[in-house]
Amino acid sequence: MFLENSSGEQLLLLRAKPPNLGSWSPIGGKLETATGESPFECAVRETQEETGHTITAGDLHLFAMIAEKAYEGQSHWLMFLFRCKVPILGLPPAMSEGQFGFFTRAAIEQLAIPETDRNALWPIYDQYRDRFVSLRADCAPGRPIAIQIEQVT
Repeated sequence: MFLENSSGEQLLLLRAKPPNLGSWSPIGGKLETATGESPFECAVRETQEETGHTITAGDLHLFAMIAEKAYEGQSHWLMFLFRCKVPILGLPPAMSEGQFGFFTRAAIEQLAIPETDRNALWPIYDQYRDRFVSLRADCAPGRPIAIQIEQVT
């Protein structure tokens, strides 16, 4: 979930737990498939739970879907990347997951961020945040991440 303030700065979380302990990254979470939760419902719920920012599905733009093979060498994931069209008004309070900060896109390049975010997530955001792209990513250990575009609209 990509959230920004009225100045266009990105909201990031300094992770206090693995994975990505000590790294800055956007908020996110896992889809509750047992309840039939949709990706949009998940994004709304996770935004509320992690930041206290109340949004609706209509406030979201789904800009990427990524099918990841062999994430951390163990499992396969389907990731949905959303951009919130409604600015978050203030910095959320720290929580058990970590503390928040607002950063310009240029400043993010100087932060401790996960390598997958630096090499894949942020470039996808930069290029497709106002469109939609479907991607495949092979994350097998010992090799660079191989990303293939399946469709762009």
